Amino acid sequence: MYCHLSKEFSSTSSTAAVDTVTSRVTRNGNAVVEKDLLNHEDSAGDRGMIDDIFDETYREKEGPKPPLRYVWRNIILMSLLHLGAIFALMLIPSAKIQTLAWAFLCFLLSALGITAGSHRLWSHRSYKATLPLRIFLTFANSMAFQNDIYEWVRDHRVHHKFSETDADPHNAMRGFFFSHIGWLLVRKHPDVIEKGQKLDLSDIKADKVVMFQRRYYKPSVVLMCFTVPTVVPWYFWDESIVISFFIPTILRYAAGLNATWLVNSAAHMFGNRPYDQNINPRENPLVSLGALGEGFHNYHHTFPYDYSTSEFGWRFNLTTAFIDLMCLLGLASDRKKVSKEVILARKMRTGDGSHKTG
Repeated sequence: MYCHLSKEFSSTSSTAAVDTVTSRVTRNGNAVVEKDLLNHEDSAGDRGMIDDIFDETYREKEGPKPPLRYVWRNIILMSLLHLGAIFALMLIPSAKIQTLAWAFLCFLLSALGITAGSHRLWSHRSYKATLPLRIFLTFANSMAFQNDIYEWVRDHRVHHKFSETDADPHNAMRGFFFSHIGWLLVRKHPDVIEKGQKLDLSDIKADKVVMFQRRYYKPSVVLMCFTVPTVVPWYFWDESIVISFFIPTILRYAAGLNATWLVNSAAHMFGNRPYDQNINPRENPLVSLGALGEGFHNYHHTFPYDYSTSEFGWRFNLTTAFIDLMCLLGLASDRKKVSKEVILARKMRTGDGSHKTG
């Protein structure tokens, strides 16, 4: 079934009303930020959720921050993983071309499990997917091994709702290292846990595919992240088991993790802010290239309900092309898209002016 893109634009005709704004003052500690706020209830109404919209009422608690509590298991495992990835780089000249192609394919599949799956589909409800597509994205998500979909969605919605505060799991205000990988090496701030428990995740709990994956997550990771990527080159074209394990599995896994982490770190620190200069997330094309389109982050935090996370369609955005293909095949539908008029109005009102220079 062909899915007309114009129909998707018409499905967001209400987005014109979305841009009705009121000027408010946001106070968080000593910071005072004047922002133009969207009518978020209109923008999120047809998704049945608003928990990915920034909460202007949140206030960080006064007093000293809680002490860091290291998670030594994660520190050790992440260190071993990256040491293994460095060793894998040395094996690349000895690998067969089929193995390198397979590793790249596994990287793309696992990345789509995050970008098209846990991010754009389940976290933001920015489009709808049929059962076969949801099952495919769940397998791909297990290959990515970045926590099960339910937990990923919970943490990501908290990130959007309390971005750059103590309740943000990977708060970029705590520095590049923390927002990139450090947040996984220490216990969560109490506010992250508290706010995460208060989110409405009923839509995720109602998805039987997601809850099935959560129930059998560890076996699915053993199968999809480690077994399948290793066995295929070893069995089908007689690649050495060492190369089969370290390149398509270890190196590919480490590369996928870092591509995702760069969205949390680099895309919150480096780049321009053509849509909203009052928030920290930036437009970073290099991150978009590595993360299949997730680096247009100023746009994404301004319009989190847009299925493309960008106004530029397929440019540096393989995930958008994938979703459009799925729609063309009848496996996806109801893509949410912001109108060009609303985007331009927002640029003119709250952007940093960089859109004028390209």
